[in-house]
Formats: sequence, C-alpha cells, structure tokens
Amino acid sequence: MAQEQGADVAVVQSPLAVININTANAEELASGLTGVGGSRAEAIVRYREQFGPFESIEELAEVSGIGMATVERNREHIRLE
Repeated sequence: MAQEQGADVAVVQSPLAVININTANAEELASGLTGVGGSRAEAIVRYREQFGPFESIEELAEVSGIGMATVERNREHIRLE
C-alpha cells in the first residue's frame, strides 16, 4: 500500500505557488515555474518590459525558449493579475 501511495504522489505535481507573470521578478519565475530556469525567467521579464503585460497565458509561449509545453505544464500556477 505504501508503494501505491508513493506512486500516486509522484503523479501529482508538487505544490507550486501561484505566479503572477506580470509582476514576478526573474527569481520568482525561475523558482515557481516548472522548466523555467534563470535565463528563461530573465527572458520573460525582458519580454514583459518590452511589450507590456501579458494579456493571456498563451502569450507566454512567445518568449524565446518558452514553448506551449512549458505553458501547459504550468498553466494552473500562472496568473495574469
């Protein structure tokens, strides 16, 4: 039974904080989003500074190095406001 519980826990993503991609700094983005390291987090901040706030979660995929797979993997933890 303990093995089954461990397997169930492995399927569930670890609890991540909700990240506001319009206000989070690079460190918060890197630590709060799965598959986003320091350089990608900095790219998100640069994109936001250049183009303004994200209007949709899908727009995050326009950032260099961020694809729809990363967006989908993090969708439930991303907020715009």
